[in-house]
Amino acid sequence: MSTAFLFTGPDDAAVTLLLAHGSGAPMDSPAMNAAADALAAEGLRVARFEFSYMAARRTEGSRRPPPRAETLNPEFRAALADLAATGPLVIGGKSMGGRVASMVADGLLAEGRIAGLLCLGYPFHPPEKPAQLRTAHLMALATPTLICQGTRDPFGTKDEVPGYGLPERIRFLWLEDGDHDLKPRKSVSGFTVADHLATMASTVKAWAAGLG
Repeated sequence: MSTAFLFTGPDDAAVTLLLAHGSGAPMDSPAMNAAADALAAEGLRVARFEFSYMAARRTEGSRRPPPRAETLNPEFRAALADLAATGPLVIGGKSMGGRVASMVADGLLAEGRIAGLLCLGYPFHPPEKPAQLRTAHLMALATPTLICQGTRDPFGTKDEVPGYGLPERIRFLWLEDGDHDLKPRKSVSGFTVADHLATMASTVKAWAAGLG
């Protein structure tokens, strides 16, 4: 079965982003829509897709829970093949989608099929379980990577993540007071979610432009 894509942004964009959703919300969730719109406003082309368990919720009314993230690796690779993008391609996604992309990134980079990895709210650990880290494979990651993370993300805060010893090739954009959707509390930070998404998108554009 071929992958169904949701496209946002210009068809002739210099860079295409192939993004997967998080574990509990579809590719057209409010958070994914807002992120895609912000990236498209910077002239990037966003292609979103759904893993089969999430697509089944849409088409069959299934409430199947998400499987283990690593079991979705073949689906991400299949989506990339179906996309058949021309020009530079960055893979990634929101939360679990970015985690799955991070597990297949180095193989795709070695094959010359991608230029980079973008994670929007990486799930470094389950909320309130900081000892259950999901970082082992990141230590040897060779793919140029940008992680956009809210400073109070319960899956990995700015106070926690610098202590993980991640390699310097993984770049971070920390968004003040942002949660797992990068959303800040304006009364605390002075920023709106639109402010943070605009910063995210402009940073992604500049970073992607520098990928070899």
